[in-house]
Amino acid sequence: MAIISDELKRILDEPETLKAIATNDREGIPHIVFKGTLHVEGNDFVFYDLLQSSTNNKNLVNAIWFDQKVAINILSKDKRSFHIVGTPSKSITAGKEFEKVYEKIQTRFGEETDLNAIWFIAPETIKEVSYETRKQEEREKFPILAHLDQITIRRNEL
Repeated sequence: MAIISDELKRILDEPETLKAIATNDREGIPHIVFKGTLHVEGNDFVFYDLLQSSTNNKNLVNAIWFDQKVAINILSKDKRSFHIVGTPSKSITAGKEFEKVYEKIQTRFGEETDLNAIWFIAPETIKEVSYETRKQEEREKFPILAHLDQITIRRNEL
């Protein structure tokens, strides 16, 4: 299991951060949606699914039953991107915790808003995939692979 850093927790708390979750249906067809309610509790990614009939909910039920992976992508306001692979570990659909979140959701989005489930996703891998980070990793891992025009530029850097 991967550990969610304090830095990533702070990024997730920023209102400008974009948060997306990708799931697959039983036939393997991908489905990706933005989830503004995605946040961290302990060392789990948690989000609130608002619609019972949502494709996302159906796919997550399938994923939790058959131990399938889901992906989360985070894009910070300064354009840093993080790719997380995890497994749904729990879904809460009733009880005190559910009621507490339900009231919070209605206060935030209005009384007409419903809450279907609280989903918990245990992270298995967390990787920063921002361009600058990936470029640096690629140069370190594959120093001789470059476009011809980049070879001259790199030689001048040495």
